[in-house]
Amino acid sequence: MRRWWVISGFLAAVALLAAGVWTYGYGQALSQLARRAEADLELASDRLGTQLQVYQELAVLMAEHPALKGLEQPVRRPAAQALLLEVADKTAALDVLFAAPDGRVLASAHGAAGKDVARWPAFRRAMHGALGSEHGLLPGAFRRAYAYAAPSFGADGRVMGALIVIADVADIEQTWRGNTPAVFFTDDRGEVFVSNRSELLFWTRPAGKAGLAPAKGPAHEFAAYRVGGHEIWRLDWGPYLPARALHMTRPLPVIGMTGEVLVDVAPARRIAGLQAAAVAAICLAFGAMLFLATERRRTLSEANQVLESRVAQRTRALTAANSALRREVAERQEAEAALKRAQAELVQAGKLSALGQMSAGISHELNQPLMAIRQFADNGTAFLARGKTDKARENLGRISDMAARMARIIKNLRAFARNESEPVGRVDLVQVIEAAVELTEARLREHAVTLDWNPGTVGPVSARGGEVRLTQVFVNLITNAADAMMDQDRRHIRIAIETGPRLLVRVQDCGPGLKEPEKVFEPFYSTKAVGSSEGMGLGLSISYGLVQSFGGNIRGSNTGSGAEFTVELDPWQEEAAA
Repeated sequence: MRRWWVISGFLAAVALLAAGVWTYGYGQALSQLARRAEADLELASDRLGTQLQVYQELAVLMAEHPALKGLEQPVRRPAAQALLLEVADKTAALDVLFAAPDGRVLASAHGAAGKDVARWPAFRRAMHGALGSEHGLLPGAFRRAYAYAAPSFGADGRVMGALIVIADVADIEQTWRGNTPAVFFTDDRGEVFVSNRSELLFWTRPAGKAGLAPAKGPAHEFAAYRVGGHEIWRLDWGPYLPARALHMTRPLPVIGMTGEVLVDVAPARRIAGLQAAAVAAICLAFGAMLFLATERRRTLSEANQVLESRVAQRTRALTAANSALRREVAERQEAEAALKRAQAELVQAGKLSALGQMSAGISHELNQPLMAIRQFADNGTAFLARGKTDKARENLGRISDMAARMARIIKNLRAFARNESEPVGRVDLVQVIEAAVELTEARLREHAVTLDWNPGTVGPVSARGGEVRLTQVFVNLITNAADAMMDQDRRHIRIAIETGPRLLVRVQDCGPGLKEPEKVFEPFYSTKAVGSSEGMGLGLSISYGLVQSFGGNIRGSNTGSGAEFTVELDPWQEEAAA
């Protein structure tokens, strides 16, 4: 019964750990998704602003055209109307018209002459000598329009009229409708006026509430909540909108609207689930091996008790007969042989248990390339959306390089399990550190960690080692240094190379230092909280073994203002290699 209680407690602990990993992974994935959503929203906002700016500049430049002067005389209006029609055809504007100060349209590209625009807010602002703008539905037609009105000044400096350019919002949307993610722009009334999802047009935001409601008909299912500072919307608004979406906004005062974006969070939830499943699988595998080892020991203990009982029985029967004594000796020898075989199997099980413990570092080994692949894939998607195929091709090349790098890491792990090692060769130490800095750049930037590393003053430095494993060593050192400074305001890391008979690479931080420098390279030694998902205490132990395999050395010490790790390697010598 006690054994089942232990198993139940272990499974509950694994479930809690997996839940914690899921929560942390979901928060990290949402942060990355928020950065991408912010970039998408900025891109859509800039696109809308740029397309509307064409009509704004058209109104400003055309307002002082000589053909629009003196339109009070009817004889000049046909030429002005022909000019406005030509401009409207070339710019795809709904209409281009010129109105007198009283609001009467004197000339129009599409037959609006004689109409009254005195009540238009854009026209009234133009009459005060400033550029006016407004948006809404055209009178008599269900067409969304955005209008710019530019004042036309006379020789005496007074406003003699206004040129009004009316843009077709639906025509502007045609260039980016249907693109992912869902983007929409609301005015000061909370009404959706522009969107790449036509089903959201004219939806309005309830006063003081989140979400949107259709202009007509019943409200759709909606709920809003926050996860780690991010606003999540749960909605059921149609097949072309996500069920759960990250909601972000961006004010656009130039056009009097607010840009909003809805990004599907399903990939973030999927990544968090995979991370939690991986951690749970590793813990369950370790627990299963530990359980098997415990069961084997219990079996041996029971066998030993049976053996002792038999020995006692044979001892009592020793005086009975010599034949019984010989049988007792034979049985004892047989039991001893079985015990030796069981001990040998226990040693092998111990090796397998150690190998299982090493497998717990697989996620630590592959995490950086996976995050880099995801970042480059997101960048490639953004560049493809912008039509920058060269940049997208460059990111795809980097993804291929990262995939090859992951294959090399897995190859190294397999070789380590077989007591094999990557052949030692000539590596450029500067390039290795550059690769490690590139892998950790995003994390350092996220946590506001400054890095003092200037490869330009060093030049190529050839060392004896393995490129992949040396990169792993410096990634471990940089990330450990960043983790050590998380609880303080100043976060700075310095990397320097010293040449000589032995190459020295020093990685310094300004953290609290090392409490026990002599124990930092022991397996499973860690100063982080028990159960933390940030590490298992294997990083420095693995780094120590990798540097030792190259004939080098690694040591840690305190500088008085932080911790310093020094990696000592042999310089590459062509004679020695030959």
